[in-house]
Amino acid sequence: MRHVVRCLSVMLVAAFAAAAPAQADTTGSASGLPVPRYVSLKADKVNMHIGPAKHYETKWVYQRAGLPVEITAEFENWRRIRDSDGTEGWVYHSLLSGRRTGVVTAKSKAELISLYEKPDSKSAVAAQLQPGVQASVKRCNTSWCRVTGQGFDGWIPQERLWGVYPNEKMD
Repeated sequence: MRHVVRCLSVMLVAAFAAAAPAQADTTGSASGLPVPRYVSLKADKVNMHIGPAKHYETKWVYQRAGLPVEITAEFENWRRIRDSDGTEGWVYHSLLSGRRTGVVTAKSKAELISLYEKPDSKSAVAAQLQPGVQASVKRCNTSWCRVTGQGFDGWIPQERLWGVYPNEKMD
Protein backbone atom coordinates (compact mmCIF):
# COMPACT_ATOMS: atom_id res chain seq x y z
CA MET A 1 0.00 0.00 0.00
CA ARG A 2 2.84 2.38 0.85
CA HIS A 3 4.34 1.79 -2.61
CA VAL A 4 0.99 2.65 -4.25
CA VAL A 5 0.73 5.91 -2.30
CA ARG A 6 4.31 6.82 -3.23
CA CYS A 7 3.67 6.05 -6.92
CA LEU A 8 0.53 8.19 -6.87
CA SER A 9 2.48 11.03 -5.22
CA VAL A 10 5.18 10.81 -7.89
CA MET A 11 2.58 10.82 -10.65
CA LEU A 12 0.86 13.87 -9.15
CA VAL A 13 4.17 15.75 -8.83
CA ALA A 14 5.10 14.87 -12.41
CA ALA A 15 1.68 15.85 -13.75
CA PHE A 16 1.72 19.17 -11.89
CA ALA A 17 5.26 19.94 -13.07
CA ALA A 18 4.39 19.07 -16.66
CA ALA A 19 1.35 21.35 -16.56
CA ALA A 20 3.23 24.27 -14.99
CA PRO A 21 4.46 27.00 -17.33
CA ALA A 22 8.18 26.80 -18.12
CA GLN A 23 8.99 30.21 -16.66
CA ALA A 24 6.66 30.18 -13.63
CA ASP A 25 8.88 31.28 -10.78
CA THR A 26 7.77 28.92 -8.05
CA THR A 27 9.67 27.55 -5.11
CA GLY A 28 10.86 23.96 -5.12
CA SER A 29 9.06 21.80 -2.58
CA ALA A 30 12.26 20.05 -1.49
CA SER A 31 14.99 22.70 -1.81
CA GLY A 32 13.11 25.96 -1.34
CA LEU A 33 14.96 27.29 -4.41
CA PRO A 34 13.28 28.69 -7.55
CA VAL A 35 11.88 26.25 -10.11
CA PRO A 36 12.69 26.34 -12.94
CA ARG A 37 16.38 27.16 -12.55
CA TYR A 38 19.63 26.34 -14.34
CA VAL A 39 22.35 24.25 -12.70
CA SER A 40 25.11 22.02 -14.03
CA LEU A 41 26.09 18.37 -13.75
CA LYS A 42 28.59 17.81 -10.95
CA ALA A 43 29.96 14.43 -12.03
CA ASP A 44 31.42 12.94 -15.21
CA LYS A 45 28.80 10.18 -15.09
CA VAL A 46 25.18 11.03 -14.27
CA ASN A 47 22.28 8.65 -14.81
CA MET A 48 18.96 10.18 -15.83
CA HIS A 49 16.00 8.03 -14.79
CA ILE A 50 12.43 7.96 -16.10
CA GLY A 51 11.14 8.48 -12.54
CA PRO A 52 12.40 9.92 -9.23
CA ALA A 53 14.08 6.83 -7.75
CA LYS A 54 17.02 4.53 -8.55
CA HIS A 55 14.72 1.59 -9.31
CA TYR A 56 13.30 3.47 -12.32
CA GLU A 57 14.85 2.64 -15.69
CA THR A 58 17.89 4.68 -16.74
CA LYS A 59 16.84 6.84 -19.66
CA TRP A 60 20.18 8.50 -20.41
CA VAL A 61 23.77 8.56 -19.10
CA TYR A 62 25.57 11.91 -19.21
CA GLN A 63 29.36 11.79 -19.38
CA ARG A 64 30.23 15.47 -19.26
CA ALA A 65 30.66 17.26 -15.92
CA GLY A 66 29.67 20.91 -16.07
CA LEU A 67 26.94 20.42 -18.67
CA PRO A 68 24.12 22.91 -18.03
CA VAL A 69 20.65 21.54 -17.29
CA GLU A 70 17.39 23.12 -16.20
CA ILE A 71 15.59 21.88 -13.10
CA THR A 72 11.87 21.76 -13.92
CA ALA A 73 10.52 19.91 -10.84
CA GLU A 74 11.54 18.49 -7.47
CA PHE A 75 10.46 15.39 -5.57
CA GLU A 76 12.24 14.65 -2.29
CA ASN A 77 15.96 14.29 -3.21
CA TRP A 78 15.27 13.99 -6.94
CA ARG A 79 15.24 16.75 -9.55
CA ARG A 80 13.55 16.56 -12.94
CA ILE A 81 15.91 18.13 -15.45
CA ARG A 82 15.85 19.16 -19.10
CA ASP A 83 19.01 19.38 -21.21
CA SER A 84 19.74 21.63 -24.20
CA ASP A 85 18.30 18.99 -26.57
CA GLY A 86 15.00 18.95 -24.65
CA THR A 87 15.51 15.51 -23.07
CA GLU A 88 13.82 15.29 -19.66
CA GLY A 89 14.20 12.90 -16.76
CA TRP A 90 15.07 12.57 -13.08
CA VAL A 91 18.52 12.93 -11.46
CA TYR A 92 19.57 12.57 -7.83
CA HIS A 93 20.16 16.03 -6.33
CA SER A 94 23.76 15.43 -5.18
CA LEU A 95 24.84 14.93 -8.82
CA LEU A 96 23.94 18.56 -9.59
CA SER A 97 25.89 21.74 -8.88
CA GLY A 98 24.74 25.34 -8.52
CA ARG A 99 27.70 26.39 -10.71
CA ARG A 100 26.34 28.15 -13.79
CA THR A 101 27.50 27.03 -17.19
CA GLY A 102 26.22 27.47 -20.71
CA VAL A 103 26.40 25.88 -24.14
CA VAL A 104 26.95 28.02 -27.24
CA THR A 105 24.02 27.88 -29.66
CA ALA A 106 23.78 28.81 -33.34
CA LYS A 107 21.35 28.51 -36.22
CA SER A 108 23.59 25.98 -37.98
CA LYS A 109 26.46 23.71 -36.95
CA ALA A 110 28.79 25.50 -39.36
CA GLU A 111 28.14 28.95 -37.88
CA LEU A 112 30.82 30.41 -35.62
CA ILE A 113 29.75 32.67 -32.76
CA SER A 114 31.90 35.68 -31.93
CA LEU A 115 33.11 36.16 -28.37
CA TYR A 116 33.92 39.82 -27.69
CA GLU A 117 36.41 41.49 -25.35
CA LYS A 118 33.64 43.78 -24.03
CA PRO A 119 29.83 43.49 -23.91
CA ASP A 120 29.54 45.33 -27.22
CA SER A 121 29.50 43.89 -30.76
CA LYS A 122 31.73 46.79 -31.85
CA SER A 123 34.54 45.72 -29.50
CA ALA A 124 37.38 43.43 -30.57
CA VAL A 125 36.60 39.77 -31.19
CA ALA A 126 38.34 37.63 -28.56
CA ALA A 127 37.47 34.25 -30.11
CA GLN A 128 35.16 32.41 -32.48
CA LEU A 129 33.21 29.59 -30.81
CA GLN A 130 31.51 26.60 -32.41
CA PRO A 131 28.00 25.56 -31.42
CA GLY A 132 28.09 23.12 -28.50
CA VAL A 133 31.12 24.68 -26.80
CA GLN A 134 30.63 24.57 -23.03
CA ALA A 135 31.59 27.60 -20.93
CA SER A 136 31.45 28.80 -17.33
CA VAL A 137 29.07 31.73 -16.98
CA LYS A 138 30.68 34.42 -14.82
CA ARG A 139 28.04 37.16 -15.09
CA CYS A 140 25.20 38.47 -17.27
CA ASN A 141 23.80 41.98 -17.72
CA THR A 142 20.41 41.18 -19.36
CA SER A 143 21.77 41.07 -22.92
CA TRP A 144 25.42 39.89 -22.64
CA CYS A 145 27.16 37.20 -20.60
CA ARG A 146 30.83 36.96 -19.67
CA VAL A 147 32.00 33.38 -20.19
CA THR A 148 35.26 31.52 -19.79
CA GLY A 149 36.49 28.15 -20.94
CA GLN A 150 39.53 26.34 -22.23
CA GLY A 151 41.48 29.03 -24.06
CA PHE A 152 38.80 31.75 -24.11
CA ASP A 153 37.39 34.55 -21.96
CA GLY A 154 34.97 37.19 -23.17
CA TRP A 155 31.42 38.36 -23.73
CA ILE A 156 28.74 36.61 -25.78
CA PRO A 157 25.23 37.78 -26.67
CA GLN A 158 22.89 36.19 -24.14
CA GLU A 159 20.62 34.70 -26.81
CA ARG A 160 23.59 32.61 -28.06
CA LEU A 161 23.93 30.79 -24.74
CA TRP A 162 21.74 27.93 -23.53
CA GLY A 163 21.89 27.90 -19.73
CA VAL A 164 20.68 31.43 -18.95
CA TYR A 165 17.19 32.88 -19.18
CA PRO A 166 16.34 35.77 -21.51
CA ASN A 167 17.15 39.10 -19.83
CA GLU A 168 18.63 37.33 -16.78
CA LYS A 169 21.06 39.31 -14.62
CA MET A 170 23.83 37.50 -12.76
CA ASP A 171 26.77 38.91 -10.80
